[in-house]
Amino acid sequence: MKYENVVSGKFISRPNRFIAHIEINGREEICHVMNTGRMKELLLPGAEVFLCAAKNPERKTKFDLIGVRRNDGEIINIDSIAPNKVAGEYVKTLFPEAKLIKPETFFEKSRFDFYIEDKNDKIFLEVKGVTLNVDGEARFPDAPTERGAKHLYELIEAKKQGFRACVLFVIAMKGCESFAPNGATDPKFAKALSDAKEAGVEIFAVDCKVTADEITADKNIPVRLL
Repeated sequence: MKYENVVSGKFISRPNRFIAHIEINGREEICHVMNTGRMKELLLPGAEVFLCAAKNPERKTKFDLIGVRRNDGEIINIDSIAPNKVAGEYVKTLFPEAKLIKPETFFEKSRFDFYIEDKNDKIFLEVKGVTLNVDGEARFPDAPTERGAKHLYELIEAKKQGFRACVLFVIAMKGCESFAPNGATDPKFAKALSDAKEAGVEIFAVDCKVTADEITADKNIPVRLL
């Protein structure tokens, strides 16, 4: 996934989940935050951030906040739209014999990120973006998410009905050796992921190469259930 019109800035503050104050070329701008997660370990005063200029010149916020450089120099993509786009590019790697790939597909009253068919299976795939690195291990979520647990139990139901059911954690950075649910923050999600694994839902995690203006899936990393 490639961005256009990317500029760098310096993080000042985040008064709420949706906006941040950023210094760009010596001027303070109010920018749209593309991720409602907490990201308190990333969005620190003075941190270098990356922004994409809005295409609509009439929009109130002129920039979208899409990335941040961590203290160790690593860039983390924080655009909540990016994981699905990365997954769309990565699906053929996960399912090399796929003959149908359809995004945003309903199953009963639920909607999963992808529906895939190959010569053997009908597959539902749910995608989750990960921005939290805890001592070299990617963790999800960084804030409680009832919706995340709900998706996992819906995948269990799909599996019961004969579908192949999968969840893909797109880790929007390098530097993580494994992935695990963030049970300390959201024990219900951690239990749901364990229940999903036991029910036969397949769990994948892939890290990404990230630059200021691009994010690309790179390699699978091990999943560890707490």
